[in-house]
Amino acid sequence: MRTQSTDTDARAEAALIAMLRKAKPCQKFGQVRSLSQTTLSLSRRAILRKNPHLTEAELHELFVRYQYGEELADRFRQYLKNRSNDKS
Repeated sequence: MRTQSTDTDARAEAALIAMLRKAKPCQKFGQVRSLSQTTLSLSRRAILRKNPHLTEAELHELFVRYQYGEELADRFRQYLKNRSNDKS
């Protein structure tokens, strides 16, 4: 087997691939879900560190802007505005 990573020992990589192949689909899904949650959490934390002065809603909007783009962030802001008006 040709190694996929230049900085990992070939035996370690082979062992990891063997473990991944043996894993049940629910285990694989759990790993992907965990990685996704960690990535989202780190992204939100970085945004908060850079923008401690923003409100929670503004932080959410900025997260959406960075992850999904301007158009969706604008729609998200409008949704939050409409939702707060409906509660009033």
